[in-house]
Amino acid sequence: MKELIEKAKVLQSALPYIREFYGKTFVIKYGGSAMTQEFLRESFAKDVVLLRYVGIRTVVVHGGGPQISQTLEKLGIKPVFVGGMRKTDEETMHVVEMVLSGDINKDIVALINTHSGQNIYAVGLSGRDGQLIRAKKIDKEAYFRELGLEVPEEDIGYVGDVVDVNTDLLNTLLDKGYIPVIAPVGVGERGEAYNINADIAASEIAKALRAEKLIFLTDTEGIKDREGRLLSSLSKSEALRLTLEGVIKGGMLPKVKSAIRALEGGVKKVHIIDGRVPHSILLEVFTEEGIGTEILL
Repeated sequence: MKELIEKAKVLQSALPYIREFYGKTFVIKYGGSAMTQEFLRESFAKDVVLLRYVGIRTVVVHGGGPQISQTLEKLGIKPVFVGGMRKTDEETMHVVEMVLSGDINKDIVALINTHSGQNIYAVGLSGRDGQLIRAKKIDKEAYFRELGLEVPEEDIGYVGDVVDVNTDLLNTLLDKGYIPVIAPVGVGERGEAYNINADIAASEIAKALRAEKLIFLTDTEGIKDREGRLLSSLSKSEALRLTLEGVIKGGMLPKVKSAIRALEGGVKKVHIIDGRVPHSILLEVFTEEGIGTEILL
């Protein structure tokens, strides 16, 4: 009986958050170990379905870098990175789209639908579907300078930045109870495909939808200070200061930059959480303590 009472208390403690977020929009960037380890995949799918069942409009944007590299190597194409960004020539772009929009996207959709029920279904989309993500070639100089990195001389090919998001399409799906699962491939003016960093795509989609939350699933606990202690909450100005001081660096840097872009665009709060923890989304959203780092204005 004691165990049952504790479970009831847990459910009751989540009630204020369920009430607060009912009808709001969450955008989740799905990547890292949560995409590759089966028990974490199952945990993620159940979390997403639960969010939708309690009335939270949920959008998933996924990555797939390791899977793209594996497929390229199988085809005899050596993956090339320039300043941490995948060099995407025409041949590589075909593989990127095949892996992201095909294999990975449909696998995530099927996984979520396995755990969903009547009237709640995931639907897979590429950014090229319905002009969902209109894109242009990324401004290489501006991108690398913003990250404080040296601008590479060589061309990086079909690497894109987001110009516009078709929110009409997304809102139509969300209003009908669907969970859009989006592959970060954009479409240019001539119909050409662009490879878009999933963090950037998630940030721009969250901005366009005026999302309540943007959640990044990562393979780290969150943002840490110079002594390695987890920072549970940061303001935008504090995040900028830690970036300038070199405390935030490496793979965390693009996520923080994307987080700041989202906040400046109207997103209420950004969370960077450890996707290696089962049910990390629920623990961050529905508990007072949370498990990662939240960034807010």
